Order: sequence, then structure tokens, then C-alpha cells
Amino acid sequence: MATGSRDEITKDTTLCMSLSARPSNIGTRFHNYLYAELGLDFVYKAFTTTDLPSAIAGIRALGIRGCGVSMPFKEASIEHVDVMHPSAAAITSVNTIVNEAGTLHAYNTDYEAVATLLAEHHVSTDFTVAVAGSGGMAKAVVAALRDSGFTAVTVIARNCETGPALARQYGFEWRAELGGLRTELLVNVTPVGMAGGPDADASPFDDAAIAAAETVFDVVAMPPDTPLIRAAAAAGKATITGAEVIALQAAAQFALYTGVTPTPEQVRRASEYSRS
Repeated sequence: MATGSRDEITKDTTLCMSLSARPSNIGTRFHNYLYAELGLDFVYKAFTTTDLPSAIAGIRALGIRGCGVSMPFKEASIEHVDVMHPSAAAITSVNTIVNEAGTLHAYNTDYEAVATLLAEHHVSTDFTVAVAGSGGMAKAVVAALRDSGFTAVTVIARNCETGPALARQYGFEWRAELGGLRTELLVNVTPVGMAGGPDADASPFDDAAIAAAETVFDVVAMPPDTPLIRAAAAAGKATITGAEVIALQAAAQFALYTGVTPTPEQVRRASEYSRS
């Protein structure tokens, strides 16, 4: 059984990477596990940067095959790539860059993962929805909600520019604060609850909002049991975790980088290994 390790890295080994404000080992372990299991001469490494233009130029110049893009670089990356594929262009947000012989192609596999999970968890499109956040990942979530058939969605964002703009783009409502609004589906697309962040022990929704909900969805992947997910589980609510999102979107990235589509069982094992 693969352990995420490899025997040798050579000059011919293909490098893939990620860019994030707070890199974790989740993506690194996920991809390297599958490279080892499938016998692929690839290696994956996580990075952060304070110089995004140079970092993306390095992908092109050094022949790095692919790059996963996380907060806060999903929108800022757009001006530095060459080709925006429909999944990224439709929501003006990038989470995957693929280097095709020096031409940088941009995709968004977050959108696909969110839409898939909403369907797999049988979340009713009749539910009212509150989405906390208005950044690049929030665009993927809101677009997936709209395209999945949800109509009663409110974007909750304190940013008085990006919040209303995101809501208008998809024909939804905006509020600066949740206040007394109660919805059947709560979605967190902010860094609140993320390990290592300033609000690691906080939840974007209070107990009253959680009690009124039917399903709670937190896209934060580290940890998978965020304060919001723990509170929702304790209240007996159905939950969808960021660990599920990251596994599906990473599997799609893996296929774009390598040309190999892992099986659902391989994705499950890699996801478990990435969090172990």
C-alpha cells in the first residue's frame, strides 16, 4: 500500500505545487500519495508567497506542471495566466493552473466539487440559504448553488463592495450581517474556524442560526471538524465538510495535472491519508 513516499526524485521528475496564504500538508499528502500508488514520476510541494506575479512567472519559467491556488490568490491570479477555461471564467476565480508548454491554463475545480457535494448529500434546492463570505471561493459556492437550482440565497458579507456585487451577479440578496435571518442551509466560505488563523476557535454562525438550519456546510478543510461543524453535529444537523470539498477538487486537479483519473476508492484512501 502506498504511504505517500517515493524512492527517488530525479531531474526528470515533474513538479506540481500549491500557493496559499497558510499552506497545509493536506494537498501535499493527497497528491504525493496518489503519485506513489499509481507509480507516477511526479512530486507535489506547498508554498506561500508575498510576490504572486513572480511566483506564477516561476511556474512558467521553471516548467512546473500545475499549481493549486487557494485564498487569497484566487482572483489575483487571473491577470497572470494566459487561458481562462469556462469553469474559471464563469466565476472569475482560479483554483488550478496547468502549464501546457509555457501556456498557463486556469480552471476552477472548487465549483465542480461544491455542486457535486450538494447533489450527493441530497440538499433540497427548496432550502433557503445563507452564505458567509464574498471572496473567490464564495463565488464558486454561490455559482454552484445557482446552477444547482437554489433560488433563495442570501450572501452575508461585511465588505460593502464585494458582498453586494457577488449577490447581484447571481441574482441573490445581500446582508452585511446575518442578524435575525434564519435559513435551512448555512454555508461558511470565510476563514473563520481555520486552524492557525486569528479566528480558529470561532464560528461564523451563532447557535440560534445553527438550531434553525437543516444542513450546515463549512468549506474550511483544516481542521475538518471546525467549530461550526462540531456545533452543527452536536445539534443533530446534517453536515458537509471542507475535507469533502478538498478531496473532490484535488482529485479533479490531479487528473488535469497527470492525465490520470483516480478511482473513487483511491480518492477516499488519499483523502484519509492526507488528514492522518
